[in-house]
Amino acid sequence: MKQSILKFSTLALAAAVIMTSFSSCKDDDDDTATPSLGTAKMMVVHASPDAPGVDLYVAGSKVNTDPVEFLDATGYLSVTEGTRNVKVNVAGTSTTVINADLPFTKNVNYTLFAVDSVSKLSTVRLTDDLTAPAAGKAHVRFVHLSPNAPAVDVAVTGGAVVFANKSFKQSTDFTPLDAGTYNLEVRVAGTSTVALDLDPITLTAGKIYTVYAGGFLGGVGSQALSANIIVNN
Repeated sequence: MKQSILKFSTLALAAAVIMTSFSSCKDDDDDTATPSLGTAKMMVVHASPDAPGVDLYVAGSKVNTDPVEFLDATGYLSVTEGTRNVKVNVAGTSTTVINADLPFTKNVNYTLFAVDSVSKLSTVRLTDDLTAPAAGKAHVRFVHLSPNAPAVDVAVTGGAVVFANKSFKQSTDFTPLDAGTYNLEVRVAGTSTVALDLDPITLTAGKIYTVYAGGFLGGVGSQALSANIIVNN
């Protein structure tokens, strides 16, 4: 009789231990639920002068409806945080010309430029600080994306340099400038030699702009050296 009671007590104790362990594991699982992922924003700009229109894929999903052509910008696209695969295909084909795994941080904004000639396409990715400008100011940055142009300065026509000595693929930070209309020129860096006269640029208070040099030095038509402007906000 004592042996039966002892056996029953041992089984009951074992069952209690198992149930307690199961309950503890369940509680631990509840406490370590995977948090939801945040999102980043990415704008893509086609800045390769002789490349065809392209399609964009993020994590395997196509994100554009119409082909993205030279000088087109997509506007900001939402991208889940983490490392994501970004592909650029020749429009309407499975031919991939850029394939990169890129890290994205939540609540951070990026611009991805597809650059250089079609035979050696590459990317320039910038982080976009979209902090609101102070009253009466606009924020402007300059990006040099002309593959065969020398280092350049961007200056007020006949006057002071605004952005100095930037080579291909280099960029400035966003810089506060007074709102207004500017007559600017692109000079060979460190000289008074004008490589490109720019159309007047009007900067609106509160706006954020990216100005980039694109096209080929000596190019013709749509591939000629040019300055292009993107409104980032």
